[in-house]
Amino acid sequence: MKRFQQLSGPIKIGLAAAALAIALVLIGIAKGTVPANPLSVLLALLIGGVSWFSVVWAIATAARDVEEDLASVPPAEND
Repeated sequence: MKRFQQLSGPIKIGLAAAALAIALVLIGIAKGTVPANPLSVLLALLIGGVSWFSVVWAIATAARDVEEDLASVPPAEND
């Protein structure tokens, strides 16, 4: 648990999104949308988890970077 706390915010958010994607893939598998052979199931889980993690991690990282940039800009003076 201590290692999870050491992860950055974007990675934590990406892992949560990957877990959600895997859950949705499992629902799809249960409904029969994925062929029952093990390779198809593994690829569906891998593609769903990795793609959602990557996209959400990239968005969260960009948002964090923008927030850090905005925090470093001095406030504008009123005329």
